[in-house]
Amino acid sequence: MLDYDTLTPAFAGCDGVFHVATPVPDGKLLDPEKEMLAPAIEGTRNVLQACSATNVQKLIQVSSTAAVLFNPGWPQGKVRDESSWSDKDFCRQNEIWYGLAKTEAEEIALEYGNRNGLHVVTICPGVVFGPLLQHVVPNTTSKVLLYIIKGGPDTMSNKSWPIVDVRDVADALLLLYNKAGPSQRYICSLDQLEVNDLMKVLKKTYPNYSYADKLVDLDYKMEMTSYKLRNLGWKTRELEETLIDSVESYQQAGFLRASEHYRLPFIFVVPTVQE
Repeated sequence: MLDYDTLTPAFAGCDGVFHVATPVPDGKLLDPEKEMLAPAIEGTRNVLQACSATNVQKLIQVSSTAAVLFNPGWPQGKVRDESSWSDKDFCRQNEIWYGLAKTEAEEIALEYGNRNGLHVVTICPGVVFGPLLQHVVPNTTSKVLLYIIKGGPDTMSNKSWPIVDVRDVADALLLLYNKAGPSQRYICSLDQLEVNDLMKVLKKTYPNYSYADKLVDLDYKMEMTSYKLRNLGWKTRELEETLIDSVESYQQAGFLRASEHYRLPFIFVVPTVQE
C-alpha cells in the first residue's frame, strides 16, 4: 500500500475497489508513526489517488469500531451510532494508535470522496472472529480468542466487546458495494459480550480447555448499534455459530494443541499490568 506504482496496474479496468488492509499489531509499538500510522494513513491516500488515476467508480473502505468508540464527549448512556467518531487527540494522548490510525484513514477517505467525486463508503467492524482462510499463523483477533480459550499469564479486561463474524463482514462489504450511497458510514458489529459471558458460551461446547482466568472488571460499557446496516438488509449468524466455527477452524489448523502457547496481543492487555 505504500508503493503507489504497484496499485495502479492492479486497479486498471476495475469499477470498484475494496480496501481492507491495515496493520494490527501483536506487540507494543516501538515507532507508532512508522509501524501503524504511516501504513494505514499513507496507504489509504495511495489507494484513493490510484482509484482516481484508473477511473475506479467506487471504493469500500474497511475502518473499525476503534474509529467509533474512543469518544469521551459522547453522552453517557447513549448508544453509539455512525455519528460517533473517536477523538484523535484522546487516542494520541492515551497511545491508542490503532484507533488513531483508523479514525484518520477513514476521515481522509470520506473527505477525498466528497472532494473528488469518488463514491466512498466506509464500514466499521468490531472484533472479527470466525473460521480462518489460512492455517499458518493466526491473525491478531484470532490470537485474542485463542488466548481466551487456552489462558496464560496476561490480565485482560472483562469489558463488553463488539463481535462480528468474518463471513458477515464479507456479506456486508458486498451489500454496501451494491446498495449504499456515497459518503456513507456503517457500523458492522451485532453482538456485544463481556469476556466472562463469551467464555460461558464456549464452555458449553468445549469444557476441557483451561480458559483465561485473569480478568479485571471495568465499570463502563460502550454500546453501539448496527441498525443502519441491518436496515439496508444485513443479516448475521448467531454468535454461537461464529464461536464454534472459530474453534473448529483453530483445531484443524493445530492452534489448540497443548504445546501451542499464545500471549494476549498487547492492545488487549490491561494497561496496569502490561510488560
